[in-house]
Amino acid sequence: MIVAASDDRGRADLAALAPIGDRRMSANPRANGGALLQDLLLPEFRDYAVDVARPAAGSSSATQVAGEYLRDVVRANPRTFRVMGPDETASNGLTALFEATDRTWNAETIAGDDHLAPDGRVMEVLSEHLCQGWLEGYLLTGRHGVFNCYEAFIHIVDSMVNQHAKWLKVTRGIPWRRPIASLNYILSSHVWRQDNNGFSHQDPGFIDHVANKKAEIVRVYLPPDANTLLSTVDHCLRSRDYINVVVAGKQPALNYLSMDDAVLHCTRGLGIWDWAGTDGDELPDVVMACAGDIPTLETLAAVAILRERLPQLRIRVVNVVDLMRLEPDTEHPHGLPDAQFDALFTADRPVIFA
Repeated sequence: MIVAASDDRGRADLAALAPIGDRRMSANPRANGGALLQDLLLPEFRDYAVDVARPAAGSSSATQVAGEYLRDVVRANPRTFRVMGPDETASNGLTALFEATDRTWNAETIAGDDHLAPDGRVMEVLSEHLCQGWLEGYLLTGRHGVFNCYEAFIHIVDSMVNQHAKWLKVTRGIPWRRPIASLNYILSSHVWRQDNNGFSHQDPGFIDHVANKKAEIVRVYLPPDANTLLSTVDHCLRSRDYINVVVAGKQPALNYLSMDDAVLHCTRGLGIWDWAGTDGDELPDVVMACAGDIPTLETLAAVAILRERLPQLRIRVVNVVDLMRLEPDTEHPHGLPDAQFDALFTADRPVIFA
């Protein structure tokens, strides 16, 4: 109990026990990781591009290509970057990571163990909750990371995402709370390509869950091919104070855009693919729109049938990478003004959206 002095101040010897400066809990860098945060040393993502001589002429695994980029992110940042996830890093196509690092492991190893080492930068355990907690703690102490998972299983951490989103929202209004690296998800083994696992692996609801959070916090990206995924991942690793959800396929899929076109398309967030449509400079009869690699494939297949059977039909193809671009600009920072939305989707023509 502090005994008040005659001037109503506490005892000086007891008041002196309170920490000052960086020793205060709120100001301690261990509790304010943004004060320690340093930018990642990122390789030039364009160097990992797949060659696209013309749209849909070749194919590649988007996550395998991105894995080669992340491999070199690990090499360039051996103490400030980690990849977390359940037992799915290799399954999700990020196998190239193991050319640069191992899985973190500090117990006994035996012959035949696969890439286990105390200094591994990939943290795998079959508990999405633990992976989420690891990554949140890693970010909150001023470092960077990625959580890779199956799309259907990431739902398990819904409530933890809620709390991190609330934390990001509140701390934006606290001037001494410095920005931290974004919480980045790469979700592969997505709902459209679960040929052998069936219904248990087909749940796209995490996008719904994230999209319901505060607009200034959440971003959802659906890159349609390998080059757009490279551009997207690089962007996410440079961002601060967001929850970035990237959904991309691991199976070989068509390449649509050269790297220059991919960067432009990702910067815009969505756009008309003139090479896929037939409307030219005229108003289309129908807009065929798509977001995500498999919906894009299905949409282009439908357009191919229409072009063959109804050659007189004017078709416009719109692809969306940044899902939040579909919001009005009054609802989300990435949203489109009404005039731009109508310029893409028209004001009065039917839109078929996959």
